Order: sequence, then structure tokens, then C-alpha cells
Amino acid sequence: MGFHDISASVFADTIGVQRSGISHLLAGRNKPSLEFVLKVVAAFPDVDLYWLLYGEGVFSKKAKTAPPAETPIAKVVKSEVLEDPPSQAKTIDKIIIFYSDGSFKAYSEI
Repeated sequence: MGFHDISASVFADTIGVQRSGISHLLAGRNKPSLEFVLKVVAAFPDVDLYWLLYGEGVFSKKAKTAPPAETPIAKVVKSEVLEDPPSQAKTIDKIIIFYSDGSFKAYSEI
């Protein structure tokens, strides 16, 4: 709520739950249900689901500034064997690594 600068009552109205439910969660009397978590993620898509469920990682997807520390997922989008004439040898121009969070890193020789 502090990240988005909204009050508990505005937060409750935004995600579609009763204000007393938010009060009980903040006081520690209740734990959030799966339905509650899904409503938060639906109303605030920048909130990282993994952080919300496990308390690990970065709270906001927008706040991610460092490159992901996870292992990249290598995917072959299209693979083709091309027969090149000996006089037209091909060189690698660019390599792109796609991460599971949707980000990518491109490498090219300058």
C-alpha cells in the first residue's frame, strides 16, 4: 500500500474485498487466502506473485533494476541448416538470451 501510496480502505475497494478483511490481515488475525492473493495480482499487475506468496525476491516488477540472478532458459526458436557457398562464410552477428521473467540480454560484437 505504501508503494502505491494508497490507504487500506482504498486498497480494499480496489481489490474488491471488505475493509474489515484488510484490517484483520494487517493486525495478523487472519492470513490471506488464495482468492485474496489473486485479487491483489489482478488489481496490481506490477506486484511480483513469487514475492507475494513467499516473501522472496523483489516486491515490484517495476523496481527490478539488476539483471535476473536466475539461470537463463535457452530456447531454439527456429533452427535451419543452410548450405552456404564457400565464398560466403557466415559469422555470428548477435546472440540473444531470454530469461523466464520475460527480460532478455543481447550480445553483439562491436
